[in-house]
Amino acid sequence: MKLSELLENIDVLDIKGVTDMNISGITFNSKEVKPGYLFVCIKGFTTDGHSFARNAIDAGAVAILAEHFIEGIDASTVVVKDTRAAAGMMTAKFYDYPFRKFRLIGVTGTNGKTTTTYLVKSILEDKGYKVGLIGTNQNLIGNKVIPAERTTPDFIELMQLFNQFAEEGADFVVMEVSSHSLALDRVTACEYEVGAFTNITQDHLDFHKTMENYLEAKSKLFKICEKGVINNDIESADYLKKNADCGYITYGKENEADLKAENIVYTSKGIEFDANFKGETEKITLPIPGEFSVYNALTAIGICLSLGLSLSDIAKGLSEAKGVKGRIEVVPTDTDYTVIIDYAHTPDGILNIINAIRGFAKGRIITLFGCGGDRDRTKRPLMGKVAGELSDFCIVTSDNPRTEEPGEIIKDILPGIDETGCEYVVIENRFEAISYALDMAEKDDIVLLAGKGHETYQILKDRTITFDEREIVSKLIDFSEK
Repeated sequence: MKLSELLENIDVLDIKGVTDMNISGITFNSKEVKPGYLFVCIKGFTTDGHSFARNAIDAGAVAILAEHFIEGIDASTVVVKDTRAAAGMMTAKFYDYPFRKFRLIGVTGTNGKTTTTYLVKSILEDKGYKVGLIGTNQNLIGNKVIPAERTTPDFIELMQLFNQFAEEGADFVVMEVSSHSLALDRVTACEYEVGAFTNITQDHLDFHKTMENYLEAKSKLFKICEKGVINNDIESADYLKKNADCGYITYGKENEADLKAENIVYTSKGIEFDANFKGETEKITLPIPGEFSVYNALTAIGICLSLGLSLSDIAKGLSEAKGVKGRIEVVPTDTDYTVIIDYAHTPDGILNIINAIRGFAKGRIITLFGCGGDRDRTKRPLMGKVAGELSDFCIVTSDNPRTEEPGEIIKDILPGIDETGCEYVVIENRFEAISYALDMAEKDDIVLLAGKGHETYQILKDRTITFDEREIVSKLIDFSEK
């Protein structure tokens, strides 16, 4: 496709050189440039893509998309105000708008995105549709599984994924939409039929700096979708409704809403409730326990109602849904205590999972958790406080320390847990911490391993190691029995 065609409907500030050359690919990574490529200069947080334009030209790039002319670069250069946004639109055109070849659904929010997308997938597949999924755990294309590096891929990877979905005949694609992707214009070019908002609690303030910025970023989803689905029980619901550029339905169990959960029953095996949508009622059964499962189910129901499915068909699909790896996942142990793995890594996530467990726990709840390095430090004492308030015993350990010292991260957690008076120990090495938890567990206790969830690795300062908590639990129990 010619560069001049890609620039149609793009607000170009200036051009140097010709634009009638063919473009064979688009990238913002100079190491991925091939002959005939358009190189996009992205200003990152640590590096500036404008500095790599010469490398891109030397590798065969025939044109540059930039936010200013670059000294010493004679190749054709197109200057725009925001290269991220412009490149997203150009990449969509390059791949012939693949998201228009299926029905696209986006789910944003601090917690519940992954489970909600899987529930929607289950409901739609139960109706016989072919469904693609993009999320934290994995990307599913037909029967193919592609590991996800980010909750939402960059705009080029995203269009490539969409193109694969389209080629494989997907009827629907449901995806998690992170606040980063919305703030950084990774999804600006997308056209969502339905966008849903689960909730918002403190997270990612290392990036957004304030909760107001975080909310504003997430609310952008309702400016690029045709229909919205909003949790009316959250404080920010009024803000979302006021700023939405689309029609929407609301859901909840506390406040008045279009879709309401009534007569809720919690059990150790799941939840039951009556879904009331504008006077029509259907019994909902979901084999995933916890109050948050009610909200996840309501979000999925709202999405599928917006797609035109009947409440009875939705109820059938939910009844056959399965849990998601790393979300309130019970590890087979053949012991008289229970081990549960959950991805909870925010104060609200910890609160939700422990409250869910409390609903069926007969013994103590032993919570093992840490906090990720190079992430929002202000949530660390909050995590400690919530875990301490709700648990019978806590084991504070390492999560993914990344470039930070694990001990320093733990020091940030402890003031919160000290405030609660909960008994706890600090064991920095996560493997040793898990071993300690299993050794202290007694009949009817529940050991909660929080934070890693679906992850099968641990990110340290100098390397990433294999760390699958399911395998670790199994090996430790086998060893103790010998």
